[in-house]
Amino acid sequence: MTFSQRLVVATFKGITSLICRIDDAQLKRVPKQGPLIIVTNHVNVLEIPIIYTRVQPRRVHGMVLAERWKNSIWRWILDTCETIPLHRGEADLASIHKALGYLERGEMLIIAPEGTRSGDGRLQPAHPGVVLLALHSHAPLLPVAYYGAERYKENLSRLKRTDFHLRVGKPFYLEGKSEKVTRLVRKKMMDEVMHQLAKLLPPEYRGEYADISATTTRYIVFPGNST
Repeated sequence: MTFSQRLVVATFKGITSLICRIDDAQLKRVPKQGPLIIVTNHVNVLEIPIIYTRVQPRRVHGMVLAERWKNSIWRWILDTCETIPLHRGEADLASIHKALGYLERGEMLIIAPEGTRSGDGRLQPAHPGVVLLALHSHAPLLPVAYYGAERYKENLSRLKRTDFHLRVGKPFYLEGKSEKVTRLVRKKMMDEVMHQLAKLLPPEYRGEYADISATTTRYIVFPGNST
């Protein structure tokens, strides 16, 4: 890790620890080596720096909208953290190839499939881009959900720390079952991924994926399982 990276990690870890009481014990379940795609929900600006700083010293990369690079300070931070710029509204092959390259080197990606912040903590419909990364890289996915920080700004204005709860699921792989991976199949795969994330959240946060009784694992394979 470079000096600049250590500086960013220390700064964000300190700031987020001041803002939140972070229940991060389950992050010990994150594998210590090998390629990995962390799938998380997206409520506000807190989750990525909190997860990023607390899975160190593993090399981990996020995917952030390219427009964030317009600000010189954020450009330095994002480049220091080896973040991947993602261009909105297009098939960004350069970003995909860069992400696959990191996975090939045994590193980690953090991806929030909802794409936009929910604000209230309830899961929104997900975009299936992570499905393509998982199928092409053959890397496992790990659901990491968090809740409790949707009112951090209100608490901060009252000089009150916010409880930030992290929950980590079991790693799994996506498989196409020897069928053509159409847009409909990608959506079904993504729904299965999001239901794994939803199961980690209290019912009031499950939103679009509230009906976990309908969860299927047709395309999901857990290590050690033959199906």
